[in-house]
Amino acid sequence: MVEINIYQTTAWIPMYSYENSYLAHEKLSVQSSELGSPFKPALRRVDRTTTPQLNTEHTIKMITNGVLADGSWELKVFVTDLQLDRSLRVKGDVHIGGVMLRLVEDLEMAIDWSDHALWWPEKNMWLSRTRSTLDQYGVQADAILWFTPMHKMLKIQLPDLRSIDCRVDCSVKTFNAVVTICKELGIRHPEELSFAKPLEPDDLKYNYKDRKRTHANGSTTDSYLANTSTSTTSSNNSLDKSVPNCAPITPIKTSHHSHSHSDSIGTPLNSSATYRKGSLAPGSPNSTFNSLNASFSGLDLSQSMSPSQLTPDVKARSLRPKSLAEKARMNVRWLNSSMSIMEQGIREFSTLLLRYKFYSFYDLNPKLDQVRINQIYEQAKWELLNEEIDCTEDEAVMFAALQLQVNLTSASPQTDETGEEEDDIDAALNELQMTLEGPNANLSSGDITQVPELSDYLRYMRPRRFILKGFKRYWFVCKDLQLLCYKSADDRKSGIPPHHKFNLKGCEVTPDVNLQQDKFGIRLEIPEDGGMTELCLRCDKETQYAHWVAACRLASKGKTMADASYDSEVKNILNFLSLQKPAAEPAFEPSNLDVDVEDYLPHKYTRKYKGKTNRILEAQTNVKDLPLIEAKLGYIRAWQNLPWFGVHLFVVRFTNQKKDELLGVTNNRIMRMDLNTGDHIKTWRFSTMKAWNVNWEIKHMMVQFEEGNAIFSVISADCKVVHEFIGGYIFLSMRSKEANQSLNEDMFHKLTGGQD
Repeated sequence: MVEINIYQTTAWIPMYSYENSYLAHEKLSVQSSELGSPFKPALRRVDRTTTPQLNTEHTIKMITNGVLADGSWELKVFVTDLQLDRSLRVKGDVHIGGVMLRLVEDLEMAIDWSDHALWWPEKNMWLSRTRSTLDQYGVQADAILWFTPMHKMLKIQLPDLRSIDCRVDCSVKTFNAVVTICKELGIRHPEELSFAKPLEPDDLKYNYKDRKRTHANGSTTDSYLANTSTSTTSSNNSLDKSVPNCAPITPIKTSHHSHSHSDSIGTPLNSSATYRKGSLAPGSPNSTFNSLNASFSGLDLSQSMSPSQLTPDVKARSLRPKSLAEKARMNVRWLNSSMSIMEQGIREFSTLLLRYKFYSFYDLNPKLDQVRINQIYEQAKWELLNEEIDCTEDEAVMFAALQLQVNLTSASPQTDETGEEEDDIDAALNELQMTLEGPNANLSSGDITQVPELSDYLRYMRPRRFILKGFKRYWFVCKDLQLLCYKSADDRKSGIPPHHKFNLKGCEVTPDVNLQQDKFGIRLEIPEDGGMTELCLRCDKETQYAHWVAACRLASKGKTMADASYDSEVKNILNFLSLQKPAAEPAFEPSNLDVDVEDYLPHKYTRKYKGKTNRILEAQTNVKDLPLIEAKLGYIRAWQNLPWFGVHLFVVRFTNQKKDELLGVTNNRIMRMDLNTGDHIKTWRFSTMKAWNVNWEIKHMMVQFEEGNAIFSVISADCKVVHEFIGGYIFLSMRSKEANQSLNEDMFHKLTGGQD
């Protein structure tokens, strides 16, 4: 304790506006810690010639610990661009905009500060609402704020695994940052993409709840903070609290070290830029220093071309999940679309992955979407090669043939891929007709007054009931949404009740095809009261198979064969099968092409790759006449036909259950699945969903359907990720040519934001 005698002639006494204070034993006691604190209250010289009287005219106002002041306090602000500390005397009712204005006036530097904002590192948040006061944000005298640029340099890896150095606004919501990046890249419908954090192979071995990480500054977010070892060596961890007095600055001097290990395409942006006093600030949005437009210089994105081969280090960093659980754990990487990038632990010069998150590709137009089609194709290709999605060996060879055709056509001069030259007026009329009538308007034929039905002899087996029995031949009829099973066609004509009757609405349809063995099977998982009933159908030939698969797929969505898409579905299935048939002779001799099987096939099919090169060349003969853009579109369509396409997996624990299970989320349904086999336990369609809610305290999620509620906790990721997938797919389903095509960001955040 330090004692000050109040009878001294003069004394420096803090004047503090505080009632109910007191004088104790004619002495004023002041804590030494208060005298030495960095927060200096206003001081006033007081004449002490007489003893102060405690009356209305001479009341000394002080707080209970003896400090006297006028209600103001000093706010510490660190200016990251200049590496300077500033102190401002403020009160709690000062708004954020006023703080920044006073700070800029105090700096007295002719610099464009328009891209700067206040960042609160302790709370891991931006003070972005300039009209809000310090009190409303909870900023008090112990806070230290940073005045830093909102745009920061990040390394963005595109779906084709190329990396670009780019200035990104880290203060806006992640969704808005993605929209801006896609606009610069020329990618339409940015709502289909999002940012993700790079993962390490070790991250696939643990669930989110077993390995939830806390940021170095002590704050946690709803998103998974991935290992920062994947960032480039240029990252100075500028916002890492463990580095004292280190701010998230853009380097002022020439940053020769920033990109020394960068594998980005193009010239590093700051290789020749220098900062001089009085010029534009490095973080200024009008500055050419690390500008967004310059970051794409050297990239041939306008031609929608990607390198056919990548460097070994990029391939080595690719993840190859080995089980369904590991595939589910990959979804922990997605950023929260409703939070800013920096609020999720991302710092300057870190690496982010730009990926297609929602597999609902709207209005793919070869004339307008060359860059978009190329990036979707590249993401599909690497998903298959890294075994993130399963396919059969015949399908893998087909994908390899399409990939080879893309590489061959991209290496040769490209001609007009739109085919015959079309008159501009005719082209405009055709496009208008497609817009008004839809792409399938003329595909459906037949008498619409009759309910169409499909009937034929099929071989049938229920594996779980007749495990020791083989296939039996029955007469099957598919009408409306019903699958009827008769012992013979005569039983149907005679009016005998069907032997079995199944409702196909909500069923899961899985192809079981092997062209080399002439096997055309259909695996159906049909929802019933006790769970899912499995049955297998076997067709005799591919045309029969195509019609039955198309009918079952439509019925699972609640549609009949009267739907306009039935004929196109049959056609797509037949085309998919035809691509898997090897040609009699390859178009190229194996010796004339350098085909590395490991670049074209998943690893599990390259172990015994003897003769695989010939098979790829034979399959390539089927697509040798496809131009570049059509070959990519063919690859995308074949990818969309795979059973596991667009299934986002999560490890979950349902209520009253003792073991973990899988939850699969797609563009139109949610599936409860076995963790080891992937078998469907129950399927819920979005069309029957009433609402979905999250208890953010205990991290439990409840999805309400007409047939009941599904309540579970997410183990492999934060429940916000699942919430965002469901809301995002519902948002994408609202798009249509008739509706206004302007992006409704408020609606997206309303459906995906949850508590944010």
